[in-house]
Amino acid sequence: MGHGSAILLGFSFPVFTRVHLQHHIYVNHPKNDPDHIVSTFGPIWLIAPRFFYHEVFFFQRKLWRKYELLQWGIERSIFITIILAGIKFDFMNLIYNLWFGPALMVGVTLGIFFDYLPHRPFRSRNKWINSRVYPSKFMNLLIMGQNYHLIHHLWPSIPWFEYKVAYEKTKPLLDMKGSPQRVGIFESKEDIFNFLYDLFIGIRSHSKRKGKIRKIINLYPGYKIKKILLRIVNKTFIGSN
Repeated sequence: MGHGSAILLGFSFPVFTRVHLQHHIYVNHPKNDPDHIVSTFGPIWLIAPRFFYHEVFFFQRKLWRKYELLQWGIERSIFITIILAGIKFDFMNLIYNLWFGPALMVGVTLGIFFDYLPHRPFRSRNKWINSRVYPSKFMNLLIMGQNYHLIHHLWPSIPWFEYKVAYEKTKPLLDMKGSPQRVGIFESKEDIFNFLYDLFIGIRSHSKRKGKIRKIINLYPGYKIKKILLRIVNKTFIGSN
């Protein structure tokens, strides 16, 4: 089931499993958490294509075990064969409309509800506050418990349909630890500003006084615009000073 679903989404199951484990180990780490790149290196509306960074990460870190590299090769061969057949036998329109289109919508949905919303504001690596919970019976059904994403990080063996129960039983502990328990988008002016920034731009700096983004902005000749851009960088950075 996992292999088939991955092919339908344009991915490879071994890549997903190994990369996801790295995400759990290094949540919100700017270099070692692959999902951090997905969430903070561009606008939300382009979050789906950034999932392909997982494949780059998989090979950069040589994460495969035993026969997983062979599995990756088989699944990628299947994907390429279907595309080549679509080109040769002229059914690419069918692939675009019934495969790529739905897969893109699923990718955006997964990116927003599994990566972006649970880990905002992407700063903490503390296990109690590196992701969040936003309780809701409706959202629990709509996105299969991912509104209780912190529960998944704290106790990965709990199945999604028991996240809500686990949250309710552990809420006093989460309260004591200061775990985020709201969606974190519209509750404050800072939340709203950061969400709108992520929606349209989304590139986050990990340094308030240094970094590549600041260096690029400093090349701009106009002082007033440069000042505004640097102010935005300072307001949206997610790393240390």
